[in-house]
Amino acid sequence: MHDVKVRAATGSDAAAIASLAGELGYPVSAEEMSTRLSALSDSRNDAIFVAVLGLTPVAWIHVATVTSLESPRFAEIRGLVVTSALRSRGVGARLVADAENWARAEGVSRIRVRSNLVRERTHAFYERLGYTTTKSQKVFDKRF
Repeated sequence: MHDVKVRAATGSDAAAIASLAGELGYPVSAEEMSTRLSALSDSRNDAIFVAVLGLTPVAWIHVATVTSLESPRFAEIRGLVVTSALRSRGVGARLVADAENWARAEGVSRIRVRSNLVRERTHAFYERLGYTTTKSQKVFDKRF
């Protein structure tokens, strides 16, 4: 979509980012999203981009570098949401390309994304972009 522009997210995008997260099944208040966005914007290891149509954010992506003991430093797409009305129109692919460019500029040579097993359409999207499945895993949470 030629009318869509991509830019770094700002604090004023918190409500729109929260609304988009809710579309994907991750409801969060604008206030909580503002807190999260503020914390991440202070991190040198994270980048958040929004795709805007006019002045309205219609999609977002969060990418981060990961440093761990078991593998060389890499980038990971932590979240990607495109509003339902604009899916399959190139907006997500554009954001992924921007995330990949950011990762290259950060000096990493690999980018990873995790996707819920039930999101088959999402899996096909990433495969079209050249991503391959390297493993399946279970995720364990413990609340306190």
